[in-house]
Amino acid sequence: MFFYSFASLLDPFFVSFKQTMAFPRFEILVICVLSLFFVLAHSKTLKRDVKALNEIKASLGWRVVYSWVGDDPCGDGDLPPWSGVTCSTQGDYRVVTELEVYAVSIVGPFPIAVTNLLDLTRLDLHNNKLTGPIPPQVGRLKRLKVLNLRWNKLQDVIPPEIGELKRLTHLYLSFNSFKGEIPKELAALPELRYLYLQENRLIGRIPAELGTLQNLRHLDVGNNHLVGTIRELIRFDGSFPSLRNLYLNNNYLSGGVPAQLSNLSSLEIVYLSYNKLIGNIPFAISH
Repeated sequence: MFFYSFASLLDPFFVSFKQTMAFPRFEILVICVLSLFFVLAHSKTLKRDVKALNEIKASLGWRVVYSWVGDDPCGDGDLPPWSGVTCSTQGDYRVVTELEVYAVSIVGPFPIAVTNLLDLTRLDLHNNKLTGPIPPQVGRLKRLKVLNLRWNKLQDVIPPEIGELKRLTHLYLSFNSFKGEIPKELAALPELRYLYLQENRLIGRIPAELGTLQNLRHLDVGNNHLVGTIRELIRFDGSFPSLRNLYLNNNYLSGGVPAQLSNLSSLEIVYLSYNKLIGNIPFAISH
């Protein structure tokens, strides 16, 4: 009855389509449309994701309740998906693949239930008022490509478990209150292209291991309390082969500007201001 009723809606279009298409091709088109409609109408959201989103909803409070209506975050046919929630179909189930809840003044700790959304590819909670640390369980999000937590009030150290997110391409942790050193584990992210760590309270040396990231295009560690020399940062042969933008400004870097900086042939922008650098700018930089 369901297929008959839906197919009857297509009857007015049958004649015009048949005039322009061979019947077998048209028959295949109708079957594909019906099959897709059936899958979308009958797929259920994975219970794990439903539970996680409802826990997040409870922790975030009234600021998202008004736009998160219904029991199913992916929508149930009568209600649309929750605002900022993107789902996709995998087999007989729907899973949450993107969560974007930003600029709504969320107050409180990082919602740990997020780390149960194991199919997430994008997590964007930027421009809120999240506090406390990023939980180490973030390392469970193995499919994550984009992690955007900038413009919050997050504290403590950057968890080394982020280095377990092997598919990560964009990491935005700027404009928070992170302390401690930049974890060397970030150098274990082979797909990383954009790394934003500026405007925190990071100390110590910038890990030279970051130079081994073959796809890194943008590195911003400005406005922290970092020490060391530029020469230490690029001490490995072939460091930063794809780097275009390098921001080291407003730290406590010492020593001179090394001639080896000219080996970073892809560089377009270099910010070194407000450090403790001395000496001359080497002629090699002109190349």
